[in-house]
Amino acid sequence: MNTVPEMSTRRLIMTLLKTRGSLGVSSLAAELGITEMGVRRHLKALEQEGLVEVTVVRQAMGRPVYKFGLSERGDEQFPRNYDHLLVDLLEELNELQGASAVNALFEGRKRKLIRRYKPQLEGNALPARIKKLAEIQHAAGYMTYWNTEEDGSFTFYEYNCPIAQAANRYRKACECEHHMFEELLEAEVLRTDCLAEGGRCCRYKIFPRQS
Repeated sequence: MNTVPEMSTRRLIMTLLKTRGSLGVSSLAAELGITEMGVRRHLKALEQEGLVEVTVVRQAMGRPVYKFGLSERGDEQFPRNYDHLLVDLLEELNELQGASAVNALFEGRKRKLIRRYKPQLEGNALPARIKKLAEIQHAAGYMTYWNTEEDGSFTFYEYNCPIAQAANRYRKACECEHHMFEELLEAEVLRTDCLAEGGRCCRYKIFPRQS
């Protein structure tokens, strides 16, 4: 998996909980390559800061299992880009000029981003374009990863949405991102999961266009 730059162990733990959901100590230790005692020390600190919360999962037999997940405060540590303000402004525009004005705003933003990013992707093979797009989206707070699949396609993941509340309220945002990816990558792009629809991530399957 193509991933992101180095980060502190605590941030890595929070990132794993963000992308994988609730995890136990042993799973975190295996992912991080450190001892379970070390994981517990970091989790205790994160729990004291109110960033992580624990859930007890009782089993029919044996001891209960303790799972750790991000608290609401922990989830807020990932970029949001003043989401509340954006939603308020969009709702004001919707009330004044209607849904068509909101849609036009998202379309205009899409065109602006395409103009900004297209020169950075042009002239490259598809894998290089995907890599660059992942870097652009990750820098914008989308927690982006991508994989090359055995069939020659690619899978593109976004585990965070900086405009989550706006996307939840106005799905035009998701539609415009989808179309922007298609134009920038010059490829067939299929969205298979979406944060705004309750998914754990926004996931896209990317296929080279047939000549």
